[in-house]
Amino acid sequence: QVQLVESGGGSVQAGGSLKLSCAASGYNYNSYCLGWFRQAPGKSREGIAAIADDGTTRYADSVQGRFTISLDGAKNTLYLQMNSLKPEDTAMYYCAAESFTPGIAPRLCTSDYRFVHRGQGTQVTISS
Repeated sequence: QVQLVESGGGSVQAGGSLKLSCAASGYNYNSYCLGWFRQAPGKSREGIAAIADDGTTRYADSVQGRFTISLDGAKNTLYLQMNSLKPEDTAMYYCAAESFTPGIAPRLCTSDYRFVHRGQGTQVTISS
């Protein structure tokens, strides 16, 4: 059973930084795609970052160069380092996971992948 628990959200001023964490378990640790997506009130879900089992990372244009996704495999913890935050980054942030047949994840693991498994979310609020 996939379990995902996010932490690290909060309120910061524009230009600031936050680092989100996600304790992840239950997915195929050898063949996977892990990611982050966000959803603001009244807006559709936006995939923003993903990392595949071969280390390939992908980002949405809206966060490219500002956000970094990483995985500590020893701790089974996924991170999202967010820098140069903007008010439009305000949203609920979710981590997500998907297991794949070996060799498939790097091809399918895009920032907008529609993950089945997700956590409960952590709120990020950026003030101007």
